[in-house]
Amino acid sequence: MSLGEVLRTLAVALAVAVGVHRFLIAPYWIPSGSMVPALLPGDCIAVSKLPHGPFRRGEVLVFTSPTGSGEVLVKRLIGLPGDSVQLKSGRLFLNGQEVPCLDEGHYEDESGAGPVVARVCAETLPGGAHYPILKVTDDGFANNTPLYTVPPGSLFLLGDNRDNSEDSRFPDGPVGYVPEGDVIGRAILVLGSVDPRAQGLGLRLGRFFTRVN
Repeated sequence: MSLGEVLRTLAVALAVAVGVHRFLIAPYWIPSGSMVPALLPGDCIAVSKLPHGPFRRGEVLVFTSPTGSGEVLVKRLIGLPGDSVQLKSGRLFLNGQEVPCLDEGHYEDESGAGPVVARVCAETLPGGAHYPILKVTDDGFANNTPLYTVPPGSLFLLGDNRDNSEDSRFPDGPVGYVPEGDVIGRAILVLGSVDPRAQGLGLRLGRFFTRVN
């Protein structure tokens, strides 16, 4: 049995183990490091496909790319319809107010071609959503953006790995503003995790059945 077959079998087995129906809960494999540290490449997450609304800032959403490519992506919801969003020197501003972000030390991000030392900053959005993000630099366009105003019926999403994520900051990229109808569901649980760099299966047992924050 190939590694891919093992991973697919694991996803199905884990979904059955938590007693969910495939039309209500769908597994999704995390392919990249754009959501580190909340989600790692090789995580298999459970996505709730129950009715989506109302959306809440801070939720981790799985959605199809608005470009029509059919690509499935995962990011964190930051801006609701009518919100203004901007980044200045790496800090997030929502509706003109700076989002509090508490420095929590360093993190070695190994999701890319090589280890990158980033700093961890814990953001707290209006409404109380609290989660860590990674920051490597405060320079460049992604950290000094125009002021975005979220259109009606759309959402503004960012990756937690702020300097390694194509998201709503890039209107010509695969994300831009995401229509609410393109949302597949909410990420609710890490069902299992396999380190794609490891020899053999590389199971990350400590991540099995952990809640997505």
